[in-house]
Amino acid sequence: MKYLKETATLTYSPEKCTGCGRCVEVCPHNVFSLSSGKAVIGDRDRCMECGACAKNCDFGAIYVDAGVGCAAAVINGILRGTEPSCDCGGPSGSTCCC
Repeated sequence: MKYLKETATLTYSPEKCTGCGRCVEVCPHNVFSLSSGKAVIGDRDRCMECGACAKNCDFGAIYVDAGVGCAAAVINGILRGTEPSCDCGGPSGSTCCC
């Protein structure tokens, strides 16, 4: 599943990566993989900004603005009993980006 193209706040600093693989283990959409002893981002547009990767990276190699974007929209929709809405639909009037 992909979300909006080129909007994820996900950033990665390979120089800080130790290759522990925690990001690979915890990412629900397989954004990360390991190659040559380091994490690599395969497809940034698959990121739902849940924050699991950054929270589990003990070396500060990953940053994501968790709580925004599609992850927050899905969770808020479930809590409110509504369709997922992150209010990023733009002028088309759509409120769902998921």
